[in-house]
Amino acid sequence: MKVLLYSPAFLPRVGGLEINVAQLAEHLAEAGCELTVVTTTAGPADIPADAARPYRVVRRPGPAELLRWTRWCDVFFQANVSLRGLWPLLLVRRPWVVSHHSWYCRSDGRIAWQDRLKRRLLRHAAASIAVSHGVAADLAVPTVVIHNAYRDDLFRLLPAAARDRELAFVGRLVSDKGVDVLLDALAALAAPENGGLTPRLTVVGDGPERAALRAQAERLGLAARVELVGTRTGEELVALLNRHRILVVPSRYAEPFGIVALEGIASGCVVVGSEGGGLKEAIGRCGRTFANGDAADLARVLAEVLRHPERDGDYLRHAAAHLAEHASQRVTAAYLGVLTGVLARRRGERQGRTA
Repeated sequence: MKVLLYSPAFLPRVGGLEINVAQLAEHLAEAGCELTVVTTTAGPADIPADAARPYRVVRRPGPAELLRWTRWCDVFFQANVSLRGLWPLLLVRRPWVVSHHSWYCRSDGRIAWQDRLKRRLLRHAAASIAVSHGVAADLAVPTVVIHNAYRDDLFRLLPAAARDRELAFVGRLVSDKGVDVLLDALAALAAPENGGLTPRLTVVGDGPERAALRAQAERLGLAARVELVGTRTGEELVALLNRHRILVVPSRYAEPFGIVALEGIASGCVVVGSEGGGLKEAIGRCGRTFANGDAADLARVLAEVLRHPERDGDYLRHAAAHLAEHASQRVTAAYLGVLTGVLARRRGERQGRTA
């Protein structure tokens, strides 16, 4: 099966979508698909990085090249609807499959004409796949839910690690991710009604809000308990998560899913995250949720979890079964099932027309 996977966002850019698409492409190729990733993201300086992948990467193709790859493929697969990348299907008939990794709306929740057009075009998709039930419910077409996988070859328990820190955050330092809400909650924990708790917080990541968050921590008297360590990846991030009891995912907006929650669970953390969207599906029974953007509610939930470390096992006894549902092999098999089903239906339709 020849699959063209069209994703404007791709490595070497680093983000949830980019990593997820690369991981899915790798596993589909290993499962026997002849796969070409088409992206508008510029390539790395060391071109062999693309050559070493088990699939082809075509970066910033011109119209003629994109049309040629569309003719080549059996299935035209998009990671999120891209209007700029759809035009070849007006000239070449190929089944169109879309996986939805985010919401079709503006950052303020408004649905613009582009979003309405994307939603309407989905009626013509051969298959629609959402990363969470929350995303699926937002679409007006029949949609299969296939949760994201996590990097199960990397994130794991390190038995020798000393879990000697309380709270961690991992993500981009932008307003949507709600680190400011977490800092307000951290300040509130010191109040008598929350037990006068003074946990330490490690903030992993970088972004435009870093300076503002440092200033907020100082203003709230938290500078000695909040450490901004910058970006950590690979084994360094695994080791860091294994040192913490609780991973906090305090997103202001409704996360479509939240792979970072799975990474924390795999590393032995109880996860406390915001309730809206698909994040609660990523957390499952391995943690707690609170109302998005509500620092007081976050402080209340954190106080309960911090005061009762003996209950961590009650959350984490569900970890193995929960993580198994998001294993790379299982998620890849689900995608393959959709793609092969689409091709089988197309062959059946062709045979019906020639009978």
